[in-house]
Amino acid sequence: MFKWHEPQHHTADFELSRMESLLVKESPLLLPLNKEKTVYDGFITVQERDFRIRILLPPDHQLKLAKLQCCWQLKQLLCGYGHIVKQRLHHSPDLVSFVLELKTVLEVALKCRPECRSIPPPQYYSQLIIEMEDLGWDKLVSIDTEFRTLRLRAEDSSGRQHIVTVKLKPKHPVEAPWCSADLPVPLAMTWTPQSSLGHVHTQFLLLLESLAEFWAVLDEIDEKTWVLEPEKPSRADTMRRIAIANNVSIKVEVDTQHPKMLPECCLLGAEHVVTPLRNKLNANMHLWNPDCSILQNLRDVLEIEFPSPATHEKSSFSAECGICYAYRLESAIPDQVCNDPRCGQPFHQACLYEWLRGLPSSRQSFNIVFGECPYCSKPITVKMSTQKP
Repeated sequence: MFKWHEPQHHTADFELSRMESLLVKESPLLLPLNKEKTVYDGFITVQERDFRIRILLPPDHQLKLAKLQCCWQLKQLLCGYGHIVKQRLHHSPDLVSFVLELKTVLEVALKCRPECRSIPPPQYYSQLIIEMEDLGWDKLVSIDTEFRTLRLRAEDSSGRQHIVTVKLKPKHPVEAPWCSADLPVPLAMTWTPQSSLGHVHTQFLLLLESLAEFWAVLDEIDEKTWVLEPEKPSRADTMRRIAIANNVSIKVEVDTQHPKMLPECCLLGAEHVVTPLRNKLNANMHLWNPDCSILQNLRDVLEIEFPSPATHEKSSFSAECGICYAYRLESAIPDQVCNDPRCGQPFHQACLYEWLRGLPSSRQSFNIVFGECPYCSKPITVKMSTQKP
């Protein structure tokens, strides 16, 4: 049977054409200077900076025999990375892949050498000064030496102090800045080329006011109860673990949009203590009043008074783990308690899990380990997430 064989030079031409189109898409400023496409000259762009480069390929286009000619800025930047560039030349299947690899190396080099970053034009600085004068210099907490990262202060209607970090782009204000703050919700900013730091500050204040009731609820909990977790709550935290008694606590997750509604609750402690509280929570849930604070509702529903800084010392609720003899294990506190009323020894979940796993008499079912309390030898179980060993 007659079989058509495509000429090899046609295939080679097609591959060169395909590679050239990909290269134009990836680095439009790097172009071939001859018909054979063995000499490429132009610029590669990394982090908004253009670097002049010339790539000389042998007639067979083998990258491992290619030569690079760089501008002095590029030579300085690649100082110490020569062996990596050579390795990339030897292992890249084509020129497009090598250019992508070279860009990756340059990005790493730029991060390691902040002094090599591009310097904004003079208009950038004059624009920044105008915007700060309009906003008010009293709003500026700090600014870095590159005049790129600013920290601005804002005060909500309740007198709480907040900080928003603004990282400006070199083409500010044409490009939107990157903004971050200690918030329980995403910080989304609307931005146009006509926007300024004043617009950032105004939008930040509006978002703070929308969270005022949420923070008021948590401030009351922080002020009037002993919060076991988090140790140092931030404005972004929505959870509080509140002490009820020794080795007994309740974890609440407050909704940012509806902070006075019944939160997600989890009672922690020995079963003989937690079970009556859980029964009261389920029986009295209908009494929850959205017009009252979460703390007041928890008092009414659970029919208890929470220990407070005015009535109790925090040390009363800081029992050490019976295995590692520490209260905090990284960020965790003892939350596993022996259910025997005569024992009631607390343990870190991770400590108890590892202890029981090491006992020949314990048994495991999925991620639950059944064993004996290290103190009183009564039955005890611990559950660990499947991500843990």
